Amino acid sequence: MLIEVKVPVLSESVSDATLAQWHKKVGDYVKRDENLVDLETDKVMLEVVAPHDGVLSEIKHESGAVVGSGEVLAIVDSSAEQPAEEPESEAAVEVEKVEVEPEPVAAEEQPAVVMNFSPAVRKLIVEHKLDAAAISGTGRDGRITKADVLKHIDQASQPVAAPTSPSTTEVGAGGRPEQRVPMTRLRTRIAERLLEAQQTTAMLTTFNEINMQPVMDLRAKYQERFQKKHGIKLGFMSFFIKACCEALKEYPAVNASIDGNDIVYHGFFDMGVAVSTERGLVVPIIRDADQMNLAEMEQAVAEYAGKAREGKLSMEDLSGGTFSLTNGGTFGSLLSTPILNPPQSAILGMHKIEQRAMVENGEIVARPMMYVAMSYDHRIIDGKEAVSFLVKVKEVLEDPARLLLQV
Repeated sequence: MLIEVKVPVLSESVSDATLAQWHKKVGDYVKRDENLVDLETDKVMLEVVAPHDGVLSEIKHESGAVVGSGEVLAIVDSSAEQPAEEPESEAAVEVEKVEVEPEPVAAEEQPAVVMNFSPAVRKLIVEHKLDAAAISGTGRDGRITKADVLKHIDQASQPVAAPTSPSTTEVGAGGRPEQRVPMTRLRTRIAERLLEAQQTTAMLTTFNEINMQPVMDLRAKYQERFQKKHGIKLGFMSFFIKACCEALKEYPAVNASIDGNDIVYHGFFDMGVAVSTERGLVVPIIRDADQMNLAEMEQAVAEYAGKAREGKLSMEDLSGGTFSLTNGGTFGSLLSTPILNPPQSAILGMHKIEQRAMVENGEIVARPMMYVAMSYDHRIIDGKEAVSFLVKVKEVLEDPARLLLQV
């Protein structure tokens, strides 16, 4: 039986997608739910999996093609039988024997010896004399799959080590080296939205600083018990999300958005948390954050961060949001002015914690301080509201008991 492999239904805001990379070729036997091809939209990277066991009998579009929702990508013949496993080569058998030998092994053979590969992977590594440590694994727990090895071999055979496109050049004007690489769809969309935010909003930024000592003391005191009970570390992001939720309840305009000539005041708190990936910045949404405890927030942030870096985010994960947070401090940023994420009306920027001299009760003391910046749409948020919101966040974080008492 011939089964069509189609482009998944895309959201209304995404009209098409680009075939990023095929992981299988015509004639390969595939198993149900095995990833066949990656689709890149202007929001996320989607995996298209095999609908049934069988042989990939036809590929309709090659890598780089632009396809629409529901379009047929390939044909799988489910009536074809799985080919018998090929016996391992003598070289592969020799590698298995070496594993139990007490004598040291040559450096170039060690990756194939000490790592737990499948027979097919081990065979490819031995036959092509590859360094397994140089191959990036995409399987469960970082295991190297056959597709990973084939991709590594294919990349090694390319004459130019370019990140994406065959249009990359080596020599620019005047004979000096340069590279020209087309923007990815995600990078193009990021650029569009940044320009849109600056051109369609009256963006302004207000600043403050927060003494992080109380939160740091709280984390140090309960970190071990928190991690033991919930299976995750207690970070700073959950405190900031919680503090922002409390401040948003007090200043609803910061949680609002403009729709035409109307101001929409949202009665819920869907918090966007910016995550940096190799492909660019994405902002997954934590729904109803005000109803979560700190552990649930930390788990949600960790889950989304993992999915973002693995390219596993869905469009639903990135849709909506009433307020966003971004943490440039993880990269060492001391101060910045974050750009709005339309149609949201405000975004909070967190920064590096640094020991600074502060005056307390007439004495100069060292305190771990963080600069925070909130960019907002001045069309619906007045300066007083913006400053008061940020002061509220500061007060909550400098006295975490407020989170429990909700004052």
